[in-house]
Amino acid sequence: MSKISIIIQREYLSRVKKKSFIIMTILGPVLMAVLMVAPVLISTLSDKEYKIAVVDETMHFYPLLEDANRTIFTHLPVEVDEALVLMHEGSFDAVLHIPSQAIEQPSSIRLISEKASNLNARMYIQSSFRHELERIKLEESGIDPELLAAMDVRVSIQAVRIGSDGSQKADFTEISMGIGFIGGFLIYIFIFLFGSQVLRGVMEEKTSRIVEIIVSSIRPFQLMMGKIVGVGLVGLTQFVIWIVLTLAIVGTVQTVFPDVFKSASNNQVLAGAEQMPGASEMTSQIENLQADESALANILEGLSSFNFPMIILSFLFFFLAGYLMYAALFAAIGSAVDNEADTQQFMLPITVPLLLALIMAQMVMNNPNGPVAFWMSMIPLTSPVIMMVRIPFGVPAWELMLSATLLIAGFILATWLAGKIYRTGILMYGKKPSYAELWKWIRQA
Repeated sequence: MSKISIIIQREYLSRVKKKSFIIMTILGPVLMAVLMVAPVLISTLSDKEYKIAVVDETMHFYPLLEDANRTIFTHLPVEVDEALVLMHEGSFDAVLHIPSQAIEQPSSIRLISEKASNLNARMYIQSSFRHELERIKLEESGIDPELLAAMDVRVSIQAVRIGSDGSQKADFTEISMGIGFIGGFLIYIFIFLFGSQVLRGVMEEKTSRIVEIIVSSIRPFQLMMGKIVGVGLVGLTQFVIWIVLTLAIVGTVQTVFPDVFKSASNNQVLAGAEQMPGASEMTSQIENLQADESALANILEGLSSFNFPMIILSFLFFFLAGYLMYAALFAAIGSAVDNEADTQQFMLPITVPLLLALIMAQMVMNNPNGPVAFWMSMIPLTSPVIMMVRIPFGVPAWELMLSATLLIAGFILATWLAGKIYRTGILMYGKKPSYAELWKWIRQA
């Protein structure tokens, strides 16, 4: 055991001291924080006012246009040619021409500009005019718009989950889907990322012939296990640092620029909704949410219903057990080949189950208690991803324990098979092995 710990220490320290590890450990959180913060900063700091001159020959539509989302409307009681001259001189970015026949022919309305028009402003104008024209046509047809609006009935069904003790609590399936998919996707990424590091590390030692010196004082199986565990600890270290630094960077930016993040308030949300297709529906939903003071309480109740300590512990277990199982197989492949090109024929059978699990995640989220979800969460090659997807929806304890037991058994079997291949392949050079030869190595005593 002491020899394995020495290999673990060597693998861990040699990797965390590399410049590439230090750079990626610092750069990773910075990039993630930029992706979270940059859109808000850019949209707030870089946008300029978009000035539109309105030439309304109907004298009906201009009062409908209110300044919103940095778009400024100015009514000009002049001919459209004079307004175009002012735009050319730089006083305005665009001219909105509303001809006298606009009510009968809405397609005659034009937004004229010398540069590409602002899409948000154009969508806002279209939405405002559409609602007004609909109101006018309803009145001409003798239909009361308020009566028509009262007939618009919205149905929102509250999902409720009954616990084993008979208690009832809100069930937010969307939140479960988000947590499950993110957890499964992270496990998928980390297994591939750190498993490939094991493969490359084994190949480097084999091709440089350093392994011949190492195995003279340590058993090949001990070397393989030390390398797998050492790389896994490096991955966990980097993952924890990424989370801490990302939260620290985002929190610092929000503290330094509090007004920037407050700008994404309800008023801006409503203004943005008015500028998109289906604005009336989106605005109505937001207003209904604001009117119902219990909505936020229900969402918080839904979040509180999740057992986050159990989800985090399950994530760590399925990540570590899944990584150890796949890393053993990656180490076996690295020991059997001499170059990166030869790994492709052996990588396919290993990567297909993980890819299949990620592809099937959507089906599992739609029916987390179905037979496909159950069996894929029991098969060790797919259970790390699929079980992580299912856990936020609620998994019986016996299924969770059975999946964990089978995964541990799969890890032991994969390690035993990989050890057989590793013991022989690590000292084989100049020959491209076949599946038949790998089977021969496994059968050897």
